Amino acid sequence: MTQSTRSVLSQQLGQAIAACKDGWRILRHRGPSQIQFWFIALLIGVAAGFAALFFRMGINALQSTLYGTEDVQFIHSFAEQLPWYWILIIPTLGGLLVGLILHNFTDDARVRAPADVIEGAALNDGRVEVKAGIASMFASLITLSSGGSSGREGPVVHLAGVVSTWVSNRIHADGITGRDLLGCAVAAAVSASFNAPIAGALFALEVVLRHFAVHAFAPIVIAAVAGTVINRLHHGDVAEFSLDTPGSLQFYVELPAFLMLGLVCGVIAVVLMRSIFWAEDIGNHFMDRFSLPRWLRPAISGVMLGAVAIWFPHIIGVGYETTALALSGEIALHNAIVFAVLKTIAVAITFGGRMGGGVFSPALMVGALSGLAFGLIATSVLPDVSGTHALYAYAGMGAVAAAVLGAPISTTLIVFELTGDWQIGLAVMVSVSMSTALASRLVDRSFFLTQLERRGIHLAAGPQAYLLAMLRASSVMRDLKDPRCASLQDCESLIDQGLCVEANSTLEAAMPYFDRADIPYIPVVVHDEEGAIKRVVGVLYHIDALKAYNRALAATAAEEHS
Repeated sequence: MTQSTRSVLSQQLGQAIAACKDGWRILRHRGPSQIQFWFIALLIGVAAGFAALFFRMGINALQSTLYGTEDVQFIHSFAEQLPWYWILIIPTLGGLLVGLILHNFTDDARVRAPADVIEGAALNDGRVEVKAGIASMFASLITLSSGGSSGREGPVVHLAGVVSTWVSNRIHADGITGRDLLGCAVAAAVSASFNAPIAGALFALEVVLRHFAVHAFAPIVIAAVAGTVINRLHHGDVAEFSLDTPGSLQFYVELPAFLMLGLVCGVIAVVLMRSIFWAEDIGNHFMDRFSLPRWLRPAISGVMLGAVAIWFPHIIGVGYETTALALSGEIALHNAIVFAVLKTIAVAITFGGRMGGGVFSPALMVGALSGLAFGLIATSVLPDVSGTHALYAYAGMGAVAAAVLGAPISTTLIVFELTGDWQIGLAVMVSVSMSTALASRLVDRSFFLTQLERRGIHLAAGPQAYLLAMLRASSVMRDLKDPRCASLQDCESLIDQGLCVEANSTLEAAMPYFDRADIPYIPVVVHDEEGAIKRVVGVLYHIDALKAYNRALAATAAEEHS
């Protein structure tokens, strides 16, 4: 190679390196362009897909080690052969380890879940907690491996949020871009977990972003496909469940029965959700009443789960074996009812003890068992015009899960993609529509939004309810030096009447003062360490607050309709 050729190649290499550096600088400071964003969505989809795959593989490996079984899909059958004390010890030690992890790496000893991802999308520019999220992932991994009665999709969704948050922080993504990247990561993770690309994409739009903006659709689909490819490269193109018996409706005369099943499943979904919240309240009261250390709470739940699993190992882990048996109609009526009740209790114990995991897989199991029980009764009453009772199990599975997630569209598609059988569509759609319509009236739209409502985060009512909580009085107030601002003497007069707000307060806290006192403005103050008013820093005018609120509403509407 001549000297001139080497010089040209060296020059071209230097130009390429400089172009890459300039591209990275522009990406960090100006945000990604449309093509760059799609490329980033693809990379996030691959990363989230691998995260979901490795999480699932980790559960399988650890569960196989703890219980000594080669096939974790049949964990409860194998657990029936183990000594009773081993069934009790494993979840107890697992709960103790979970408690120590959460105690040391989170500020509130609480596992992060999809509700936190929804909050991050709405209130935090598409960001979630990274350190607490990683700790929650390990806690959920141990929970699911050691006998906790929950699902793997919740931790995977938040883990995907951690991936997108890391990327968003690196490229200094704005709120819209950060939310879109979060949707991409969630779509890929859900798609990889269930081998369901269509449902994964719609889950991200319907549950996490809570809108169907066109600008977010293409990158989210790209990420969902990438996550699915990662799953299929390892597991193959196979459905989680298969419907062995014919799934056709008998001349459509069964549709009223599926309408009734939907209502029944809506009630069951509400019972499942409220039992979890009730268990959390009981757990809080118990810990406060006896002044127990917070790291001990998951261990106590582990003892309770182990005690139940000694007689009913069906509650261990995700529960796919029992779900598959219900979908194939191989469980008797009495057992289906008992297992559904016990699973609900086990899920409540797991969540009440803050052990980690998701609620979707338990909802699938409870729904399949409930649907099977309903189908066994319905087909025995009118055997001549009835199809298979297994079809009711599929419809029940979708109905309970959709009501819990508050996601009728994506859940219906997940059931289709889990089974690979589109002939059951009518039954599932009818049951899902009735269950979600009923359950959404009895809780705050869904399990996740009700969780947030219990924390004082009002997302269920839409942007008009939570946008005021995103705006601080200090960012909207007028400075005292502003000639349009009220005088300090007038402010002190209002303060003497108890009419003032803290500078760090939100407009949600400030707005009631204007209605209650019928005043055009209110002083904004700061307090000292003892709680006394230190000084007046500005004045919040009602008109300014309304303008800021209106701008936030307009920006949200523009994003959702772009």
